[in-house]
Amino acid sequence: MKNLTVVDHPLVQHKLTFLRDKNTGSQQFRALVAEIATLLCYETTRDLPLTDAVIETPLMKASTKVVAGRKQVVVPILRAGLGMVDGMLNLLPAAKVGHIGLYRDPETHEPVEYYCKLPDDLPERDVFVVDPMLATGGSAVDAITQIKARNPRHIKFVCIIAAPEGLKAFEAAHPDVPVITAAVDDCLNEHCYICPGLGDAGDRIFGTL
Repeated sequence: MKNLTVVDHPLVQHKLTFLRDKNTGSQQFRALVAEIATLLCYETTRDLPLTDAVIETPLMKASTKVVAGRKQVVVPILRAGLGMVDGMLNLLPAAKVGHIGLYRDPETHEPVEYYCKLPDDLPERDVFVVDPMLATGGSAVDAITQIKARNPRHIKFVCIIAAPEGLKAFEAAHPDVPVITAAVDDCLNEHCYICPGLGDAGDRIFGTL
């Protein structure tokens, strides 16, 4: 996939190891998801434009840089995406938060929409769609399609683990949307779970195993 960034920073990979571990409990799992989301956000916002500013330090005036008035919105795909929101907001405290509710039909593995609430001013904003897993790609593709219909300024998709099948489907549908992830795993199994993966992210975040 051309529009893909895999964040291989040592801290990301270290935390991802414990996130995958089946013995990691929900409390630690939630904390790790948030921490990895913060580190992914750092890479996701690397291309934010800067503008000049003048401030006074305790010693003198100084010419510095600030982010050039870009507005952001973080859009988690419910429910697992909620686990990444606080981590993103650690670096983007002024960002708005939208929500898209999708679940995967257990028989067809296709996404089913049940909720969508987004800011009215999307044409003025950069949108970061977040979901821990990009498995079949169906939910991510559908979420991006809904957001594009509202003409946002720019979109990126941020996940923690992606499957090759999901990346292929995502690129076919939205080749213009960058994907930022911590890992690309081997494949999907017969139940469309990412392998080796980490299991069901939503269940592990909310303790509903």
